[in-house]
Amino acid sequence: MTEQVRNSGQEPLPKIDTSVPHSARIWNYWLGGKDNYEVDRVAGDAFREIFPGIETGARAARYFLARAVRHLAAEEGIRQFLDIGTGLPNVDNTHQIAQRVAPDSRIVYVDNDPLVLAHARALLTSTEEGVTNYVDADLREPGTIIREAGKTLDFDQPVALMLMGILGHIEDHDEARSIVRQLVDALPSGSYLVQYDSTDTSEDYVRAIEQYNDGGSIPYILRSPEQIARYFDGLELLEPGVTSCSRWRPDAAALDLPAEVHQYGGVARKR
Repeated sequence: MTEQVRNSGQEPLPKIDTSVPHSARIWNYWLGGKDNYEVDRVAGDAFREIFPGIETGARAARYFLARAVRHLAAEEGIRQFLDIGTGLPNVDNTHQIAQRVAPDSRIVYVDNDPLVLAHARALLTSTEEGVTNYVDADLREPGTIIREAGKTLDFDQPVALMLMGILGHIEDHDEARSIVRQLVDALPSGSYLVQYDSTDTSEDYVRAIEQYNDGGSIPYILRSPEQIARYFDGLELLEPGVTSCSRWRPDAAALDLPAEVHQYGGVARKR
């Protein structure tokens, strides 16, 4: 099937606000990308001064995404991926990894940032056999996400739900858990949840986040590893469970990473 990259309704893009740093653009900067503005680089540098390990954590989280998608596509036979909170395209995005293993994979990205949407339209292409689609929606609207994603994905077949570094933007932990439950409940048996977020396991990281949140950006809330583990309640965790992203089934690309980073995640199956 030919490439499909669109937002639901094809509404005109909102104006991109370059006066306030944005987490997706800062993350892009830490990963060596070019899709960011001076305000993002200033915020990213200020964060790194307090917590120098942030770039290592960003790479560990990115490699975790790659290993998880590769495992699900190659070992578990998953052919559908719902990636919410996509962020800006980088090297080896979800669709590229999945379609490298299985060209007929179908991927739906979800975000509501206008810069992300603009790049999605230009860069998130697909194999001829598969589909790559984009939904413009907010994480707090799980019903809308499922409805729009259902135009591309078959919810009678297993889906990998990916929530990568996004739940920290939901300030109330109970609300974040409720959103995860609503999304998982819409998926059939045999589906998977792939999730990570940053943790409060470093005092310097906590201080850096406090400074970032004070700068007017959308707040990000650090949580304990135990709180992150609660997102997987009722699901069957794959080994090694919820752990530092660099420890989740490391491969050669992760050998230069420390065993402990302050991004924790896991992969779990819906029975």
